[in-house]
Amino acid sequence: MSDDPHDSRIRHVVIVGGGTAGWMTAALLAKALGRRVQIRLIESEQIGIVGVGEATIPQIRHINAFLGIDEDDMLRATHGTFKLGVQLNNFGRLGDSYLHAFSDIGLPLGLIGFHHYWLRKRASDPANDLWSYSLNTQTANEHRFGRMDKVGSSPLGGIKYAYHFDAGLYGQYLRQRCDPQVVQRIEGKVVDVQLREVDGFIESVRLESGERIAGDLFIDCSGFRGLLIEGALHTGYESWQHWLPCDRAMAVASARTEPLWPYTRATARSVGWQWRVPLQHRTGNGLVYASQHLSDDEASAMLLANLDGEALGTPRPLRFTTGMRRKAWQRNCVALGLAAGFMEPLESTSIHLIQSGISRLLAMFPDRHCDPVLVDEYNRQTRFEYESIRDFLILHYKATERDDTPFWRQCAHMDIPPTLARKIELFRSHGQIFREHEELFTEVAWLQAMIGQHIEPQAYHPLADALDETRLDAFLGDIRTLVGRAAGSLPDHARFVADHCLTRT
Repeated sequence: MSDDPHDSRIRHVVIVGGGTAGWMTAALLAKALGRRVQIRLIESEQIGIVGVGEATIPQIRHINAFLGIDEDDMLRATHGTFKLGVQLNNFGRLGDSYLHAFSDIGLPLGLIGFHHYWLRKRASDPANDLWSYSLNTQTANEHRFGRMDKVGSSPLGGIKYAYHFDAGLYGQYLRQRCDPQVVQRIEGKVVDVQLREVDGFIESVRLESGERIAGDLFIDCSGFRGLLIEGALHTGYESWQHWLPCDRAMAVASARTEPLWPYTRATARSVGWQWRVPLQHRTGNGLVYASQHLSDDEASAMLLANLDGEALGTPRPLRFTTGMRRKAWQRNCVALGLAAGFMEPLESTSIHLIQSGISRLLAMFPDRHCDPVLVDEYNRQTRFEYESIRDFLILHYKATERDDTPFWRQCAHMDIPPTLARKIELFRSHGQIFREHEELFTEVAWLQAMIGQHIEPQAYHPLADALDETRLDAFLGDIRTLVGRAAGSLPDHARFVADHCLTRT
């Protein structure tokens, strides 16, 4: 909808849906494109927002830096706390617990990764713990937190962290930062979508009030409904429920408890798993489960029976099908957030997928014609990201020795994608992990999940034998000492929050 028919530049962007996805999209597009575009965001206060995205991963800090957000100010506004990783309990075996920590583990030496030296040592010392070389893990174990870019003058990397926050408040925080000269909010419900006859592009949307909103580019942030990408364009959805069998969640808030943990907790139950996200004023909880094995009433009772504090309401149900749209970009419509696909929140990737989708869109920002070459590349990259995250999530279910319930027996014996099977076999046979392209989860993430869930390598890289025993022990011992001292030097997490970003009521 350009004012000049000879000007093919995007001038008018229409975002359908608010919440975290809509306002993150508006804020980032406005910051990147400035007043060259007019952005209109349509949302209705009558439509609820799915609030499962209260935990994040470190990449969200790039958004804040780009937008010029003061981290402490944002956390005050969203009741936020800090996150060093995800503690996973009972996934491999009942009684198991390990942290998928965001920090590095140890130091590479020569041409090979640290874990090969650790594997060599563990052959003679089975008690040698991988996570004793992880700064984030040692810090989390002591409920500490601090900003530390590196460990003193050593080559060891410092604390890598993300946030826990109220996702609804984060969306509102981003809304307040949008330039009103660039972003216009329109209250209303979309009831109809008009397509151009010549090419099937979206021409406009009609609101319940009768008002028509036209645009050059449409962003679908309408949640599971996919009002534009599916309702109007019939793009199709690819279900991964045969690999990720959970299709329901119950969510409820509970009273804050002490200590204030600097990590998300995920605890496997008899069917599915339960999340715990600590905020300043409350704790977010939810049970993700498979309706084939557990009724909604049973799920609600299980969740309420396993809270650390008093429930602050009645569990709220959510239905979903894990998977993705067959195309996230179709014609002149780009789907973001839940409209593009759903990954259960086991590794807190929901907000990141919004962020990466916007980043890709900006990198390939089109004109009004939406060249299919750009569209195809966007969809290719999106599919790669979703599938690589999918494989990491499947690993948590597949790599289990639990046989105490039909659900876990089903997970242990299910077929898995060839891409994941190859990764597991490579690690099991040779201790090797290779990150493909720019997949989200690094070698260290895969290492922690596989070791934490008992996938045992039969060998390590032969170059790890280049060190004699004395030098190997010194190398490993020095790292453990540096990590322990650095973790012990940091303040209590609750004290750090109180001193830097406490929400004032």
